[in-house]
Amino acid sequence: MVLFWYILRTHVAPFLFGTSVIMALFLLQYIMRWVDQLSSKGLDVATIAEFMILNLSWIVVLAIPIGVLFSTLMAFGAMSAAHEITVMKASGMGLFRMMTPVMIVGTLLWALSFWYTDKVLPDTNLQLSGMMRDITRTKPTFALESGQFTTHIEGFTILARNVDSMGVMTGVTIYDASNNDQKTVVSADTGRMAFSPSLTRLIVHLFHGEIHQSSVRDPNDYRVITFDRHQMAMQADRFFYEESDVSGSSRSDREMNITDMQVMVNRARSEETRATYEFDSVLSSHVAYLFTPKTVSTFVPTKREALDRATTTLIGVRSTLEGQAFRRNAEHEIANKYLVEIYKKYAIPFACVIFVLVGCPLGVLTKGGNFGISAMLSLGFYILYWVTLIGGEKLADRNILSPEIAMWAGNILIGVIGIVVAFKVNYETTPIKGLMLWARRRFQKQ
Repeated sequence: MVLFWYILRTHVAPFLFGTSVIMALFLLQYIMRWVDQLSSKGLDVATIAEFMILNLSWIVVLAIPIGVLFSTLMAFGAMSAAHEITVMKASGMGLFRMMTPVMIVGTLLWALSFWYTDKVLPDTNLQLSGMMRDITRTKPTFALESGQFTTHIEGFTILARNVDSMGVMTGVTIYDASNNDQKTVVSADTGRMAFSPSLTRLIVHLFHGEIHQSSVRDPNDYRVITFDRHQMAMQADRFFYEESDVSGSSRSDREMNITDMQVMVNRARSEETRATYEFDSVLSSHVAYLFTPKTVSTFVPTKREALDRATTTLIGVRSTLEGQAFRRNAEHEIANKYLVEIYKKYAIPFACVIFVLVGCPLGVLTKGGNFGISAMLSLGFYILYWVTLIGGEKLADRNILSPEIAMWAGNILIGVIGIVVAFKVNYETTPIKGLMLWARRRFQKQ
């Protein structure tokens, strides 16, 4: 028991470090895609922090298995380099027994990750998608620069030839194209602007200027109005971030739990079965009609009339069959789409167990108790796993592989590698050689 606790203690620091690094890398990569949106919309620190936390929600599910692999490589590699594995083997403790406490913790992480993926992640994904829509709809921060045209407000172009530090504009020209029947140009010596209390309108106060108005339909209708003080109100909503309510929003597949997705799968399969039945029914009834003996009729159509009637019948039957076939394929694709997400919720958390199985013996073999070797091996298995997972998802979407095989292929492949390597480290031979040796001994006894 003391050795078990010692083995687990050696995993804690590498696991926390590896998981944190992976999460930071994922988050940094994602934030780089959104840096323009986050920096130009005038979002406050709390909103940006919420955006990052919601992204960490899905990142942590991907980072935990990689953290498990990194920690097992580091811990068992360090123990192997310090000859602690040799001492444990000499005392009668095999590799599988050393792996027992790590496998138990890996199983617990699998259960915890699965619960989080199914119960918590769909709601956070829904909040994140709503927040992304709100950020995208938010207009860039409104700011005037000296000598620069501003077109942030729909229907208006504003030019201030000079803007001082107090926000006072000098030499202001405003082109108003909000009215399709009338063109308006407003010029003023000075002006100031501010948002209304509701933050939906921009109020511009202008001093000492002129208003030039011309009719689009009648070029002779032209007016010039001088003023000492003039006020303009412009529609300026969405300049500030507003969080929308996503509680009643429709959910995509990644925003549903397994129960909800299974309902969609059952509905799609039911519709697929119904479409198949109607396809077979139409086809069989038409074939039966063709081979059923016809009664003799006094009316004999001409060759042209018979040909037209047959053509019309064939076109109708073909249209019906094509429609049912398209409906059947569409429902099958919908079922596969949700099944892929269902099996993914099982497969990705289970990688915690698979990476324990492959990480422990590889750490012993490579004596990789340093950051470089462990990081390189972790990256290699990460690439292998995700290429298999993403490739399987594409093949499942194209109906080439079944969803369960597509999503579990990565776990199966790496699991087989782990079993082979673990067998070699524990018994100091490969499974094939071990099987041949066992068969030879069994044959000699006989």
